Amino acid sequence: MRLTIICSQENAVNGEHLWLETNVSGDLCYLGEESCQVKFSKSALRRKCAACKIVVHNACMEQLEKINFRCKPTFREGGSRSPRENFVRHHWVHRRRQEGKCKQCGKGFQQKFSFHSKEIVAISCSWCKLAFHNKVTCFMLHHIEEPCSLGAHAAVIVPPTWIIKVKKPQVVSIPGDEPDWAGDWSPEGETGVSYPYWEGWQNSLKTSTRRKKRTSFKRKASKRGNEDNKGRPFVIKPISSPLMKPLLVFVNPKSGGNQGTKVLQTFMWYLNPRQVFDLSQEGPRDALELYRKVPNLRILACGGDGTVGWILSILDELQLSPPPPVAVLPLGTGNDLARTLNWGGGYTDEPVSKILCHVEDGTIVQLDRWNLQVERNPDLPQDELEDGARKLPLSVFNNYFSLGFDAHVTLEFHESREANPEKFNSRFRNKMFYAGAAFTDFLQRSSRDLSKHVKVVCDGTDLTPKIQELKFQCIVFLNIPRYCAGTMPWGNPGDHRDFEPQRHDDGYIEVIGFTMASLAALQVGGHGERLHQCREVTLLTYKSIPMQVDGEPCRLAPSLIRISLRNQANMVQKSKRRTSMPLLNDPHSIPDRLRIRVNRINLQEYEGLHYDKEKLREASIPLGIIVVRGDCDLETCRMYIDRLQEDLQSVTSTTQRVHYQDQESSFPRVLSVQRLSPRWCFLDATSADRFYRIDRSQEHLHFVTEISQDEIFILDPELVMSQQVGTPPGMPDLVVEQASGISDRWNPAVRKRMLSDSGLGKISPHYEVPDKQKDASQTHMLQSPVSSEDQALLQAVIAGDLLKFIECCKKGANLLIQGPDHCSLLHHAAKTGHSEIVKYILEHGPSELLDMTDSETGETALHKAACQRHRAVCQLLVDAGASLRKTDSKGKTPRDRAQQAGDPDLASYLESRQNYQMVSHEDLETAV
Repeated sequence: MRLTIICSQENAVNGEHLWLETNVSGDLCYLGEESCQVKFSKSALRRKCAACKIVVHNACMEQLEKINFRCKPTFREGGSRSPRENFVRHHWVHRRRQEGKCKQCGKGFQQKFSFHSKEIVAISCSWCKLAFHNKVTCFMLHHIEEPCSLGAHAAVIVPPTWIIKVKKPQVVSIPGDEPDWAGDWSPEGETGVSYPYWEGWQNSLKTSTRRKKRTSFKRKASKRGNEDNKGRPFVIKPISSPLMKPLLVFVNPKSGGNQGTKVLQTFMWYLNPRQVFDLSQEGPRDALELYRKVPNLRILACGGDGTVGWILSILDELQLSPPPPVAVLPLGTGNDLARTLNWGGGYTDEPVSKILCHVEDGTIVQLDRWNLQVERNPDLPQDELEDGARKLPLSVFNNYFSLGFDAHVTLEFHESREANPEKFNSRFRNKMFYAGAAFTDFLQRSSRDLSKHVKVVCDGTDLTPKIQELKFQCIVFLNIPRYCAGTMPWGNPGDHRDFEPQRHDDGYIEVIGFTMASLAALQVGGHGERLHQCREVTLLTYKSIPMQVDGEPCRLAPSLIRISLRNQANMVQKSKRRTSMPLLNDPHSIPDRLRIRVNRINLQEYEGLHYDKEKLREASIPLGIIVVRGDCDLETCRMYIDRLQEDLQSVTSTTQRVHYQDQESSFPRVLSVQRLSPRWCFLDATSADRFYRIDRSQEHLHFVTEISQDEIFILDPELVMSQQVGTPPGMPDLVVEQASGISDRWNPAVRKRMLSDSGLGKISPHYEVPDKQKDASQTHMLQSPVSSEDQALLQAVIAGDLLKFIECCKKGANLLIQGPDHCSLLHHAAKTGHSEIVKYILEHGPSELLDMTDSETGETALHKAACQRHRAVCQLLVDAGASLRKTDSKGKTPRDRAQQAGDPDLASYLESRQNYQMVSHEDLETAV
């Protein structure tokens, strides 16, 4: 069964439904109990129309044809002489279940959940989505024939009145004569637009044995105009308007698995199905040629970066003037171009209605596109050329071109997927394979000699000596700031006068070199070695080297490669919608500060209840109350929610009654003090029917007031309900900005706060205590093992026996006992490299252990692990929030200890994490 509409569909019928199989038990048969052929069979197969959303049993299809209920029209028939209608009529559909409220009376719709309910509760339009009660007082007769406005997205919808189906003329077989109308036929007698003939009909005329010699001028003109549209059953007759921004949607279902199919169906519901195209059925060329003369046209590419590149290449070939701007809905794996244009790193469940608004309101920006010209290396004789590809997979790139280590990993992935495609059916599996291949290649050091076999010249400057000196194992020619699923390899040059901040529209390409250490640091905020910003590159290779162009890999034989600017493409950049901020037109009415309750939701409840907003509110767990500025965006708000969680972590009292200041009475409610995971995200609670997640990379585009009025909901996928514990009385307020005139006496419980210097954004609360007092308190905190369980726990740590260690902990052994050498158990496990024991202590032990210092050497557990070059233990401690800036009694940081131990890669990793940390020393007032 084909869901999508094909541009060259000759047998298209106006009002034909777009059926897809559905098994949802709540879907109601459109025929109702009286006419339904299946009656009460719950297991009967049924179909749903993607365009008008009616549901019918397979067995009831014939009955539906009898009552002649058609889908919303997607085009208009050509060939008639009647005046053209420039408006669209409503397409009214009876609904036995309807969300929202009645347009007339403003009341909600009573829901009937029986599949065979014969009561029709609403009448709604498939175009504008207006809904009325099925009552004469709400839905009146004049609504039936009145023009439809096409609803909130009228500016991007292609009206069916624009799309004309050319009527195929019937050839009259009259011996010795040709039809007089064969050359001058034109649908509806309109002028200014050329209409296509059918190739088969034309061929039959050409092969006629007896031809007419007389040809009218009108026929010749028509034939000249029809060359571009030859053989197409549809033509577009747009009505130009500055308010219209017609949208073409191209969906690549293969980019996002089943997610792409769902997106395709949803766009067909909101738009005209004839402006939505499935790229797995046909390429974008036919659709772009059909709509090429539509003014203010915009394109939405739903897929990965490769899908976007495909569409841009077709636009180049068609030479549309002006080229329509392209927006991106990220369904791929890396989505670096989508991140650059603020569309996020991956589509979650944002309502399509909001996506259409963002496409309509987005800013048009330029994107540089670069040519890749490949020739045989002229310096090598023919007999010395190695095996390998003679050309690159793509001759144009939009994101990056690279060679070396990263291309080798991508090539291994590509070859494995080609050999076993069934093993690469999810993003998670793909990323796991990438990680494994990268680790294997790291150990084999397959690209260690890259610098010896390349010559790079940028704008006449030879970079080869520097590349050989630093022994780069990967070289990247980067066009956009993002690379490798969101990393930023160019970084921010800052005060470095030799380089400028990177832009995707400046006509320059950035050249970056990577060692293995800098590639590892890239994942935690580091950057590569900046080599050049140039307009032209000449690259010579003297052996077969793995390369990739926008993620498409190959092993290229020794070659001469020239990189030069091709052109600039128009793109749609998602912009911050300040128009959606309440009261913005009256700046004096914007509240100076907002007091907002923060509620936490786990993934299981979100997936089960996200369509029921009230139940989801009831299931949420309050985290606290924050006070933020009225114009605060979500990126700023995230930092203060993290700090709020630390306030709760610092208190260990039992469950008590919580008092909200905006409520008259208190009520018992258990608050969550389980630490927020780094993966938590905001939920938009303002949409009409459900909650949806907001991509973290797009938080700077949203104001707090856009997703909440008096409370914020956040989704924590790692929240475990059984680990909820009590909280202190009252909910702590976190003030973002201290009001003028308010002194520290306003809140006597002022505590100094510092951001943790780990890269995960966690915050470790601590009091400012003199160092001697700290050491004394920590020494006093550790106790000598007394009970048999404590003794057994100590022996388990020394032996590295994880199972025995866990068993002792469950029996009540104390994790705050002294281990060997008078240090903590965490110190000893980190020193001996028992990573599983370290992980268990971090998850179950008190937070004081993380940065506790050895009384003799002043070393933390991270110091111990770095001295012994235990990389896995170091990563566990850093991820848990261990301090990278803390020094031992000799003034050495963990990075210094790793350097002294002879592990420069580990030292580079720790240094990159330390540089990436943004340590905040500001004092924050916290009222408890």
